[in-house]
Amino acid sequence: MGILYASSVWVFLIFVCGIAGGAAWMTGQAVASTWRPLGVLAWFIFLLTVATRFLCFALFEEPLLSIQFFIVDYAVLGVIAFLGYRVKRTDQMTGQYRWLYQKTSPFSWALKPGQSDPYAH
Repeated sequence: MGILYASSVWVFLIFVCGIAGGAAWMTGQAVASTWRPLGVLAWFIFLLTVATRFLCFALFEEPLLSIQFFIVDYAVLGVIAFLGYRVKRTDQMTGQYRWLYQKTSPFSWALKPGQSDPYAH
């Protein structure tokens, strides 16, 4: 038993980070594509974490009601989902508002040179 995993590091890496992480990434992109706020993403990741903890309990005999592993899984899935959210939101902002914003990294955008922000007060 480790700090991050209960039964095996491979279960944590393959199941939690890989399979559930893929679902978290897609959840983050789905929330961003529907222009929903981050609070909705936090709720969806909470539900995904509950399902992940149950599957780890049912398939790998890990403890079901462990706060420690729930928090670890929620943090890992939350980070993956947030990254998926930011990648999608960056693509949306630089695609839909091509004339105003440019991509500065996969996770952020900025005003194009010579533009003024129409939303600044």
